[in-house]
Amino acid sequence: MILFLGSPYTKIMRMMVKHATRKRALGWAKESKRRFYSTMTTAPNAWKDNKSSQILLSPPLVSLDVPEIWGANSNHYDPSSGPKRSDVQLATIIDGKSIAEEIRLRIASEVQRMKEYMGKVPGLAVILVGQRKDSQTYVRNKIKACEEVGIKSVMAELPNCCAEEDIIAALLKFNEDPSVHGILVQLPLPERHHATVSIVHACTKNPEQITREADIVVTAAGVPNLVRGNWLKPGAVVIDVGTCPIEDPSSEYGYRLVGDVCYEEALRIASAVTPVPGGVGPMTIAMLLCNTLDSAKRVYGFA
Repeated sequence: MILFLGSPYTKIMRMMVKHATRKRALGWAKESKRRFYSTMTTAPNAWKDNKSSQILLSPPLVSLDVPEIWGANSNHYDPSSGPKRSDVQLATIIDGKSIAEEIRLRIASEVQRMKEYMGKVPGLAVILVGQRKDSQTYVRNKIKACEEVGIKSVMAELPNCCAEEDIIAALLKFNEDPSVHGILVQLPLPERHHATVSIVHACTKNPEQITREADIVVTAAGVPNLVRGNWLKPGAVVIDVGTCPIEDPSSEYGYRLVGDVCYEEALRIASAVTPVPGGVGPMTIAMLLCNTLDSAKRVYGFA
């Protein structure tokens, strides 16, 4: 059984879960060099060729307003509480950062080859609406990642009170720019702009009981430490997409990021778990860069 809590990054989750289960089956051998695919970006020229083309939006790091029924759990935990796996060691950490680094190295090499051969590089445009701390962090990481691999990045920042027409205007402007090969709208948008569909959500009855039956848990609720150790089935694979800003004066930006899952407790119960930060996030950005490169290759006819 695979369970999604909140809005899933479906394809990336499949990849990371497959990677985790494959590592277990092979005795956690060295990561294989595989091609990963997702639908995080779309070539802007597709609009010109097909008016029915849809805008592909970046999934949110956190969901929209969460009812108090899913209030944040305490940051403290009791290692002696909850189920434990006495027959095995602590859960293997699914290191999205190292997997993503391998992908980025390949992308950087391809971008350099394109630049030397054609004098052109891929371009990514990002539209950020509002000033959510989690979204700002995510966009900042995307721009930094573009710089590291040689991809051009441009950004349009719009106020939280902007109209839908303003977002569309920004999209159209980037769509007409021949140097832009991918357009990403950072989610979540203000509530009036879109709705989030979930499988298990804040109003689901007995979420703990449902979650305990899952072999694979993917959570993106945006509630710190929502999923405790006693929510998990021993041996489950846990993919934590939730990114929750917690005030921390000692951090550079005045806050730090934690996930939906109580990480310390999950380590004692799950067979594999993604950390926050350093798990799903780097993989998402790596695939964004990969798709932007692929889009540029199609536009320029570069093999």
